Amino acid sequence: MQTEFRVLVLESDPAIGKELQSVLNFIGSSPVLVKDVDRWKEAVDDKEQLQAVMLGSCNSGKQLSAILTEIHQFDEHLPVYLLSDKGKEPTVTIDSGSCILGRLELPPNYTQLTSALHQAEIYTESHRAPQSEQRPVDLFRSLVGSSRAIQNVRKLVQQVADSDANVLILGESGTGKEVVARNLHYYSSRRDKPFVPVNCGAIPGDLLESELFGHRKGAFTGAINDRQGRFEMAEGGTLFLDEIGDMSLQMQVKILRVLQERTFERVGSNQSITSDVRIIAATHRNLEEAIVQGDFREDLFYRLNVFPIEMPSLANRVEDIPLLVNELVRRIEYEKRGSVRLSPGAIYSLCQYNFPGNVRELANLVERLAILHPYGVVDASDLPEKFRQHDTERDGELPEQVADALIGTPVTSHDLDPRLPRDGMNLKEHLSLLEVSYIKQALADTGGVVAHAAKRLGMRRTTLVEKLRKYGMQRQS
Repeated sequence: MQTEFRVLVLESDPAIGKELQSVLNFIGSSPVLVKDVDRWKEAVDDKEQLQAVMLGSCNSGKQLSAILTEIHQFDEHLPVYLLSDKGKEPTVTIDSGSCILGRLELPPNYTQLTSALHQAEIYTESHRAPQSEQRPVDLFRSLVGSSRAIQNVRKLVQQVADSDANVLILGESGTGKEVVARNLHYYSSRRDKPFVPVNCGAIPGDLLESELFGHRKGAFTGAINDRQGRFEMAEGGTLFLDEIGDMSLQMQVKILRVLQERTFERVGSNQSITSDVRIIAATHRNLEEAIVQGDFREDLFYRLNVFPIEMPSLANRVEDIPLLVNELVRRIEYEKRGSVRLSPGAIYSLCQYNFPGNVRELANLVERLAILHPYGVVDASDLPEKFRQHDTERDGELPEQVADALIGTPVTSHDLDPRLPRDGMNLKEHLSLLEVSYIKQALADTGGVVAHAAKRLGMRRTTLVEKLRKYGMQRQS
């Protein structure tokens, strides 16, 4: 990220250009004003120094289109904003697939410009970040969160990962049971071998045996070739049996035999195949109740339940929602599917929602918002209606962990134009809380290195050390 945000302002009207330059300087960016819009390239040394272009009045629509073409040829990922008078539409069409992020009304507005620069920064970072610096999608397989519940899950994973013990993962649908299974495989000695997932509930019972154990040619109608099953595919690695509670009793017997004898036969064959596979199973069902009802074998349950891990619902780890949102956004950015940011107000609203679909529902929401508000900032009012309806049982003050996690979320127009409460406020206390918030954000962004955090905050290292001591905050050397 650049230490200063350089903005190229192309505006032939001297008064408007000077006003824009003043506001941008006040915000803290570094504007480059060019009045002769046809000669803008002379003012630019290197495209890497620019983060945005603000393109104002031109002699004609033809000239405007020509300059836009030149900018795109100069840097296809350089975000552009079109400047126009209030109520007057630009003379070119804003294509959602282009680098034109939107239009800015004149005269320049502090709130509007700040939001635009933030949007441009997100767009630039997501398109210019070198491949080596981008985080791979698989990093989302890490167990994101700081809640006590998820910390306990991480501890259990660490304890059992490098053994060959069978693991049974329990939890509601959408909580991330496969995430746990992949972590167990990744941190085990089998990580260089295959991880093979099977959704037992999604495969018809009469096909599941062939899917797991394979079949010989001619074993049944349609078996035109020999075929490996999932057990053979996972040889030496890990087989993840998802939703094992939906498996028929007949298949449960065959799985139990493999667990006991470590051998199986393909369908239509009497030749035994030795299996060296670690079994990880998962279900959203209560298997002990299923045993009582006769729907699940007790002996298989005890074979699988050597080391149980229970995934908490998202409603029970509400303080993890801000961290999960950040990780989901990073995944979208890595996959080049755009980006989006959520305001503190939006995150607050999400923390009030129960999320019956758990993390899967949250992931779907973030992807939807990235489509509806590309490279924008989503406020609470922009969320779908059901996410704006607060749960009366939770309404009010959020847990301290959630408040801490909200630090670092983007500033919105409501934050830039705050209203003094009717009953007044303790300004000194409010400013102290704000200062602590920014210090925490800077430390988080720089991995806790005080010298780098001080640079981010525009202060001397010794000054930041004094503030850390004042607020009783820990620091790294």
